[in-house]
Amino acid sequence: MQIVRYTASYKSQWDDFVRGAKNATFLFLRDYMEYHADRFVDASFLFFEQEKMVALLPACIDEKEATLYSHRGLTYGGLILSNKSSTPQVLHLWETFLQQIATDGGIKKVIYKPIPHIYHLQPAEEDLYALFRSNAQLSARAVSSVMELDRLLVPQTLRKRGAKKANRLGVTLHQVEDCTAFWQVLSDTLEQKYAAKPVHSLLEMKRLHHSFPKEIQFFEARYRDEVVGGCVVYVSQQVAHMQYIAASPQGKSMGALDALFLYLIEVQYKEMRYIDFGTSVEQGGAYLNEGLIFQKEGFGARAVVYDTYEIKLG
Repeated sequence: MQIVRYTASYKSQWDDFVRGAKNATFLFLRDYMEYHADRFVDASFLFFEQEKMVALLPACIDEKEATLYSHRGLTYGGLILSNKSSTPQVLHLWETFLQQIATDGGIKKVIYKPIPHIYHLQPAEEDLYALFRSNAQLSARAVSSVMELDRLLVPQTLRKRGAKKANRLGVTLHQVEDCTAFWQVLSDTLEQKYAAKPVHSLLEMKRLHHSFPKEIQFFEARYRDEVVGGCVVYVSQQVAHMQYIAASPQGKSMGALDALFLYLIEVQYKEMRYIDFGTSVEQGGAYLNEGLIFQKEGFGARAVVYDTYEIKLG
């Protein structure tokens, strides 16, 4: 097993492997991963057997903490595997990898976020078994609300009523190329409710959309040409993931998001396998925002967990 740290010379090989992997999404393409290269020290790795690439690990490093993260700047990380990956192979490469980074890299801890199963094109939980074998401890668990579209639950009457109200009042729905107006609604909402800002800046999101116009899509709910709600959707091969969701106080009172969500479920993404409304927790999962998850589950979404594991080395 040969384990090599990523450099720009491997970009085309990396991206080709991601596109053919059984558990990867566009978030692992280098043009996406490197939009925040100034915030994180990249420490991604490529795995080879007999000069053939067999796996990738998107990662970054905190040298002061001697900690490797997979990946601090992404919603999920973990080993990217091919259809030919086997459990013994993954177990061997993971054990070899941990030994190498502890011995040669001085790493004392690994923080690992596996790719949730809804993004797997084929079963791909070999890494979870490898984590168990390396005594990894679950350190955080986020609950995301997911709909499986070929097994839809009936939306609650409250959600349908909200959508009808929005339609009656004249709220209109639009897919747009410029997210500036929605970003103001999103920023105001996060500032007022959580004294927080979006993880991505407006400029970053525009750049990412320019690089991935099919995968990153913007939707607005408008009332008399004013944006009162909307969302940013990340589209992978079988999942439409709501990356950002927000509505103004007026939009909330009008049921704008209810109308938008029903449109996305019944029209825009009806051919997808899953719609993921995103997580509703804080403090690593210790706190559940019941008001937020109530609306998502009102459409028939149910829990899929996004986990984080910690491995102490040495």
